[in-house]
Amino acid sequence: MPDKSLSLADQIDAQIKATGPMSIATYMGLCLSHPHHGYYAVARPIGAEGDFITAPEISQMFGELIGFFFVNLWQQMGQPPSFTLLELGPGRGTLMADALRAAGKAEGFLDAMHLQLFEQNSVLKSEQEKRLGKYHPYWSTELDAVSEDPLFIVANEFFDALPIKQFVKTDDGWHERLVGLKEGARAFGLSPTPIADSAAPVEVHGAYAGEILELSAAAADTMQRLSRKVALQGGAILALDYGYGKTQTGETLQAVKSHAFAEPLAEPGEADLSSHVNFQVLAEAAKVTGLATAPLANQGEFLLRLGLGERAKALARANPAEAGNIARAVERLTSPRQMGTLFKAFCAHSPGLKPAGF
Repeated sequence: MPDKSLSLADQIDAQIKATGPMSIATYMGLCLSHPHHGYYAVARPIGAEGDFITAPEISQMFGELIGFFFVNLWQQMGQPPSFTLLELGPGRGTLMADALRAAGKAEGFLDAMHLQLFEQNSVLKSEQEKRLGKYHPYWSTELDAVSEDPLFIVANEFFDALPIKQFVKTDDGWHERLVGLKEGARAFGLSPTPIADSAAPVEVHGAYAGEILELSAAAADTMQRLSRKVALQGGAILALDYGYGKTQTGETLQAVKSHAFAEPLAEPGEADLSSHVNFQVLAEAAKVTGLATAPLANQGEFLLRLGLGERAKALARANPAEAGNIARAVERLTSPRQMGTLFKAFCAHSPGLKPAGF
């Protein structure tokens, strides 16, 4: 049983000394989700005073368009009188507050909705309660603990925080990259036992020595668990995150603290750890359950197709003094130099539905 009085860094170091180097997936899991010292258990990560800012914090338009997106799907399904809207990692509740303010314009939507939030940070739960309390949300710590009604799921910058493993190609195969101790300090190293080329995804066969492969069993498992529920009950899963559409090599593991990049091994539990999402893996996990997937879209394209430009013009007309800020928000959300192409929009859905924006 770990000593709660020890810092997370000390606990990790002690575990390495006792059992040997750990996988990056294990390290990420401890850093982000440790019940007493994990980043998402105790930190307040979002906003100007936190470590990073997400799209909903940039502009109300982001959440509003997500609200319209789900209203459209609800209408396509014949406006079921009862459904669940689940957000994974709701942050401060900003996205959902903006989404429901917009969605509430559709008669019957809010009356039919049961709002569910998947969150483990007590500080953020309090902020979510302030913004969303009037919708009577239910907080869950189990991904698939939802009712049997149709299910709509939104996950904004959720999958990037799920643990990954890294493998480095050498002359005799792929070696898993591990976190160990070197002269008393945490350091990366390689497992001495390789996995064969044939065991790696076909997309990286023929990779050169030194290339890095990232795999996330957690992301695949999470998507498949969610997809099984949606396949059975009807609905859709919308994920927005930074990532890539096809399995490829390249290192994307990063740490962010106070809006700046940090050393991933330096301060366990004190910085956000994330990696780019492999959307091919999410799509394959969803399709196995029988769901359809929309063509992967760049975030900028997705938002503009949903009507971001028109919404921005309407806001600017109503608030002329804010026109400059509104234009800058559109630029940040859609420009290839900002979030427009690095961030992607992914949707898995019941066959027959036609998600807007794709």
